[in-house]
Amino acid sequence: MPSIKVNGVELFYKESGSGPEAIVFSHGLLMDHTMFEHQRAAFDSRYRVIAYDHRGQGQSADPGSGYDMDTVAQDAADLIKSLHAAPCHFAGLSMGGFVGMRLAARHPELIRTLTLMNTGSQKESAYNRLRYGFLAQLVKVVGTSPFVGIAVKELFGKTTRNSTDPAKKEMLKEWTARLSLRPKNTAHALMGVMNRPEFSATELKAIRCATLIITGEDDNAQVPANSEKLAASIFNSRLVRIPGAGHSSSLEAPEAVTQAMREFIEGKLTATAD
Repeated sequence: MPSIKVNGVELFYKESGSGPEAIVFSHGLLMDHTMFEHQRAAFDSRYRVIAYDHRGQGQSADPGSGYDMDTVAQDAADLIKSLHAAPCHFAGLSMGGFVGMRLAARHPELIRTLTLMNTGSQKESAYNRLRYGFLAQLVKVVGTSPFVGIAVKELFGKTTRNSTDPAKKEMLKEWTARLSLRPKNTAHALMGVMNRPEFSATELKAIRCATLIITGEDDNAQVPANSEKLAASIFNSRLVRIPGAGHSSSLEAPEAVTQAMREFIEGKLTATAD
């Protein structure tokens, strides 16, 4: 699989499909590009599809610095430019959504449409910064394995965790195993996300591209109210709620996410100004 050096870091990416327009997927914290496999397979018959790993996560290099959201967003901007994918349909989940908002506001020429999944503009609460700051210090010493139970409850909704559907049970089993193998340096990305500043109302107003906002009704990490706030703050945006999905909607409700994105990108789901 290919990688490319941008902004001082080697980023891994997976590319498939072809077409006049590109879709770029940006994953959430503790995950990697494969959380969009269903969407990639659904879109690459008509689009050039690129899914990449953030610095220090997945198969991308760990440069030892630059985990703040501004630097990670610049990584994405440089990736899009270097791969000649602009203007692209950018889709980001959670951490990837933090990246997407910054790209759309600061590099509008790179973004054709924006899809924000399970994300928000506010900074992390003081309680969470303290809680996860402590966990990050422990991860640096012992790795992620002892904390997988906490991660699973944050990343997957109760409907998914309690499901008897064999496909969902297998997906949850696979990701639980993968989360336990995340390296100790994952702590750096965790702190970068936890210490992010608020994305201001002024910056949200600078987002002018059509924007699809997806929330899972079971999401406890980024509750639906955060998505509702985004929809009220971003011009030309539309909110889609997915029942039974938690914080990892692309994995928990892949067909629903894909359908919402398809209708939005193809212009059937008209974005509305708020």
